[in-house]
Order: sequence, then structure tokens, then C-alpha cells
Amino acid sequence: MKLANPLLYPLSVLAGAVVLVAGVRLVNLPSWMVLPVAAAISTGGAMVQKAAEPVPILENPALEQELKSVRLQAGNLAAKANSLRQEASRLLTEANQMDLLVMVQSACDRAVELPTKIDQLSRRMHGADSLLAVEDLQQQLTEITTRIPASSGVARDQLNRLAESLRHNIQLARQGEDARQAQVLSLSTLILDSAGVLQGMQNQIRTANLTDAGQAEELRSLSNEFSLFQDHIGLITNGEG
Repeated sequence: MKLANPLLYPLSVLAGAVVLVAGVRLVNLPSWMVLPVAAAISTGGAMVQKAAEPVPILENPALEQELKSVRLQAGNLAAKANSLRQEASRLLTEANQMDLLVMVQSACDRAVELPTKIDQLSRRMHGADSLLAVEDLQQQLTEITTRIPASSGVARDQLNRLAESLRHNIQLARQGEDARQAQVLSLSTLILDSAGVLQGMQNQIRTANLTDAGQAEELRSLSNEFSLFQDHIGLITNGEG
């Protein structure tokens, strides 16, 4: 935790002043004894407040705006996933639905973790010296292309789109340009696609006859698809699935 100037954080100055006054006037301690304690409290409070501040990305305002936008999207998706998790717990109560419940809950749990992943990504992207390296992008592209043959349907289409986006980002990086914004836009697309699948899961849980094997399989398929999207998001936020 970095040092911070207490004068920039009025609450920290106030806390130190309260300690100083209380020590001198109420406890009758000598000022030379209380002053270092008050200063330490002011400085410590300022450090805590500074650590809690969002990290600005001043050298790229457009990237900062995109990260704020995708963080909001992630928060909305996490809230909807948490709501669906609770709804599934209320509606999927039959013994033969427990596997569906576990699958839906597991998929939702991963989405709830998404805002934290976005925050971690934001910190890694902070600073002019954190331009995406060609090697990192190439590693992501390799991971995606190895997954494409084993995928199908919407998941395969999404992987192909991600691969094409990464090729574009690699070209930008090789030209010395900042590929981070394009990377965040890809992430935004994934989150929006995930939200669509999540809505489909919610519709199935609310309206489908899940005692019917075919309709239950459709919900299972949507849950798997949602989990795959979270894998793809993990490729961007963590460099892993």
C-alpha cells in the first residue's frame, strides 16, 4: 500500500484531529505523545482511502471509458445471474431436477465472479507500460484455435469471432498501437452474448415443462453454453479458461 498525503483526504485529517484533541484534553496526555499517534492515524486513513480509489487510465481516456462500461455490464450480468440462481433454487425442487439445479447454479456462480475479474483486468491494463504484448495475444489466439474443433453451434461461432478479433489485435500490437481497447470491446461482446443466453435460461426455468426430457435438455444445453461463454471471458480476463 502506497503512502498518501493526508491533506488530500479530509476525513483522515479529521480522524487525526479527533484523536489529538481527545488525547490532550480528555485523557490529559502530553501533546508530544499524542501527536505522532494522530499523524499515524491520518496517514493510515489516507492510505486506505487512496487504495480504495479506482485506478485511472489517464493516458487512454477511451480505454478508461470502455472499461467503465464493461464493468457496468459485468455488474448487471452478475446481478441477473444471482437472481436466476435464487429463482432456480425455488423452482427446481424435484429430485430428478437436482442435476439441472446444480448446473444452473454453477454457471451463475461463475458470472457472479465476473465484476472482480474485470477489476483485475483493469489493474493489469493500467499504465502506459502495459500495452498488450504480441506474445500474450498470440497465446490467447493459440488457446482459442485449439478449442474451435471441439466446439459447435453458437460457442463455435463465438470462438471464431474471438480468434478474428485477436488477429486484429495482434496486428495492432505489431504496429506499435494500443490493442487494449479492442480487447475490451471483445470482452463487452462476450458479456452481452452471455446475457442473452442467461435470459434464455431464465425463460426455460419459468415456462418450460422440465419434467419433459427434451425441454430439460434444452436448459442443460443453455447452461453449458453459458459456462462456455464464461470460459471465453476467462481467456481475456485471466489468460485462461
